[in-house]
Amino acid sequence: MKSASLRTLGIIAALVAINILSAFVFFRLDLTQEKRYTLSEATQNLLADLPDDVHVDVYLTGDLPPAFKRLENATRETLDEFQAVAGRKITYRTIDPDRITNVDEKNKLIDKLQQKGLLPTNLVASEGGKRTEKLVFPGVVVSYKGKDTGVLLLKGNKAASKEEQLNQSYEGVEFQLASAIRKLTQTKENRRRVGLLMHTQVPPSRFADLLASVQENYDLFFIDMTKPGPITGLDAVLVMKPDQPFSEDDIFKLDQFVVNGGRALFFVDGQRIDSVSNEGTYAQPLNLGLDDLFFRWGVRINRDVVKDLYCAPIPLNVGNLGDKPNIQPIPWRFFPILNNFGTSGNPIVRNLDGILGRFVSTLDTVRSTGIQKTPLLLTSAYTKIVQVPALISYNEARQQPDPKTYNDGSRMVGCLLEGTFKSLFANRILPNDPRASGFRTEGEPSRVLVCSDGDLVLNDVDFKRGVPYPLGYDRFTGTMYANKDFVLNAIDYLVDPNGVIAARARTVTLRPLDKIRINENRTGWQILNLIGPLVLIGLIGVVWQLARRRKFAR
Repeated sequence: MKSASLRTLGIIAALVAINILSAFVFFRLDLTQEKRYTLSEATQNLLADLPDDVHVDVYLTGDLPPAFKRLENATRETLDEFQAVAGRKITYRTIDPDRITNVDEKNKLIDKLQQKGLLPTNLVASEGGKRTEKLVFPGVVVSYKGKDTGVLLLKGNKAASKEEQLNQSYEGVEFQLASAIRKLTQTKENRRRVGLLMHTQVPPSRFADLLASVQENYDLFFIDMTKPGPITGLDAVLVMKPDQPFSEDDIFKLDQFVVNGGRALFFVDGQRIDSVSNEGTYAQPLNLGLDDLFFRWGVRINRDVVKDLYCAPIPLNVGNLGDKPNIQPIPWRFFPILNNFGTSGNPIVRNLDGILGRFVSTLDTVRSTGIQKTPLLLTSAYTKIVQVPALISYNEARQQPDPKTYNDGSRMVGCLLEGTFKSLFANRILPNDPRASGFRTEGEPSRVLVCSDGDLVLNDVDFKRGVPYPLGYDRFTGTMYANKDFVLNAIDYLVDPNGVIAARARTVTLRPLDKIRINENRTGWQILNLIGPLVLIGLIGVVWQLARRRKFAR
């Protein structure tokens, strides 16, 4: 009796000690194969250094289908992990707009969410022979010091199945939330600097949406190439749709910027197309003077234009409907939808939606020692490559294409270059050359992105209202493509590949049940679930009685 009492007291003392110890020592174990509950190092650093409180309102909640419930759970679990790192500086609550009974308040909330970019998803279900519809807002609003921003969590490639798209959204929850927190909390001192090289006659309004988005996370500066001296004080340079030739001095400055560890993004056309009419216009080769520099780095932009059967439509007059023109959307094979991102799984393009291209040229890679090349953007397998000069006519859209002639395969239009770059001007700069001071033939490791489509970064403009459309928005079809996400991801990766962008590499494997086997063995599993617990309880009772009889029989 005494030993039993001592054992009981010992157990109680051990439990008290464990509870006291847990107040001072905190640890968590992630036993999942994909480490789905482990935050990236960059996210942990961001949360550990939060200067003030961050609040998150989660609107994805309520009576949801299983797939959306999984995304809701992922959001809560991720915010719980954020709290485990940041403590009380992260708070969140769930708000179900459907539970708001006041119609005016509900409509005001819906309008507010839509203004913040949280577009609703209409869920349709049939229950008891009745059709029911429900608006779901798969997003959150992050607030910090009087500022807030909307975060749409339902992302992913729309060409994938619904299950895959929701799983892609699941994988991206940490990145979306961490990016929003970074945008709201970063200070002037820790903002990176991006330079914009405007070597084009394209109106500034066509770049407006991208530049506004870049300025949310980076300090943006315009580069004046006429000033003497190198390009310095910048983390990255953005070269968007140049249409004027670069001088040798310009190329020297770009060369030395990259050799010295600067990052650069080039969105360059291989041909020039001024305007297109029904009768047609000729696409002419575009020589910007960058060929030797790109060749040195390991890529070549070809003087051609891609026709792709997987393409976006344009509105064309196909005839008259009575006394009015009959405008119909017709597939325009010179506007490919780039939905092939290779097999690298690079964070820039992982789980990205399709990207709209316009008059795209192809890229080839060439040998360049010390440079790793990663294809990021590719056409579909059904392409036809047209060498320029070539006639581009809207009348061609009215013709039915022969798929057998679109046999040039998948071609690369975007490539990431990583490594130590060697100067194009090695063995060309003499000692008495003014540029010899500070010249390096080989320098720091760097990263460069080259895309053979300058239009990829251009937004359309609503001329009636005088405002730009979002980059990637097709004003003819109302489709939103992922052009802006691609460019912003690329800047993040080039500037800091180990930053918040690293969270995009998270992988969560779908493990669906075998529906055929479920249907075949449904009855057996139902009987097992019904009778199994009863049999187990009975066996435990029998063993217990036998043990008692054996004990007291002595």
